Amino acid sequence: MSTQQSKKYHSITIGTNQLASSRNTWDDWFLIPSSRPLVNPPPVKTSYVEIPGGDGILDLTTAMTGKPMYSNRTGSWEFYVENGHKGWSALYSEIMDYLHGEKMICILDDDPMYYYEGRFSVNQWRSDPAQSMIVIDYNLAPYKRFSASDENWLWDPFNFETGVIRYYRNLPVWGSMSITVIGDQMDVIPVITVANDYTVTPQPGMSVNFNGVTYRLQQGANYNDGIVITEGDNLFTFYGYGIVSFQIVGGIL
Repeated sequence: MSTQQSKKYHSITIGTNQLASSRNTWDDWFLIPSSRPLVNPPPVKTSYVEIPGGDGILDLTTAMTGKPMYSNRTGSWEFYVENGHKGWSALYSEIMDYLHGEKMICILDDDPMYYYEGRFSVNQWRSDPAQSMIVIDYNLAPYKRFSASDENWLWDPFNFETGVIRYYRNLPVWGSMSITVIGDQMDVIPVITVANDYTVTPQPGMSVNFNGVTYRLQQGANYNDGIVITEGDNLFTFYGYGIVSFQIVGGIL
């Protein structure tokens, strides 16, 4: 691998609106990470209560939720600035104008299937005749996220060793239909979209049974806080006639 390739492979893409107008730390700013960029793990929200006159403590960390909860991931990335491309003052202003204090998403080139969401800022810039350095701080949500939506599912960049296929688009319901949706560590409320199927006799109304409770679904997008996809298998059974699609933004640590 050439030096040029190694610099690019460890870059970070940062942007808004699902990276529609993004910047890449190498392609756009010629920044070289001082070490492979990683995102720090989220601290566990712990709750301990002392027992007066007794040994040990009460651990109430998971008492309310049944599982650990997490604070945001915080940390920083340090970059060398490649000389010979842009003047340091112009580049400094460009990076500040783009991301300082902004809420955005980022994708590590070393982990392209997931994105992180949070706020970014420029910590400091050090410049000397030989080399300049810039430090970018981040404050990101606990989970890194994938997007399984009603868009076409792509094989690339799917990881066949660790990835799970989540393709829940244009599912036909003829009387009844069951599907198991695979959830990750992050609980998520899906958006379920219902559309008519004009190839069958129109019959108004559709419903879904989830965890023993039946919910009525309207035409178009449905968002119900009683339907929460949790880690593992989540069984949905639809009743009616039409086409359903899921939009899920799941996540893992």
